[in-house]
Amino acid sequence: MILANAKNVYGNPLQLCCGNTGFTREGFCYVPDADVGNHSVCAVMTDEFLQFSLQQGNDLITPWPSMAFPGLLAGDRWCLCAARWLQAYEAGVAPKVRLAATHERALDIIPLSVLEAHAAE
Repeated sequence: MILANAKNVYGNPLQLCCGNTGFTREGFCYVPDADVGNHSVCAVMTDEFLQFSLQQGNDLITPWPSMAFPGLLAGDRWCLCAARWLQAYEAGVAPKVRLAATHERALDIIPLSVLEAHAAE
């Protein structure tokens, strides 16, 4: 996928989620072919979600300098796997979403109405 052509859930140009995030660590939640996890959801972290993710075996809190991963805190934005976000939604702990920075591939897994109900902007 060419980033210049990446679209958000509304079909508009994909906006930056934040700094060092996403499958490619470029700050955009686009989904290249190699990203089988569909890291398409630009989410605003909460303590509840971070603890939920940790309980699921995905520690997003602990820094991993060797992987250029700073560790996340509540308020940080991060490109989440659409399936993990949906799992958190079903558990009642889904973080808010920046729709303009959420890639259209999120809609393969999450209905737009559900994402809109959790919009951060």
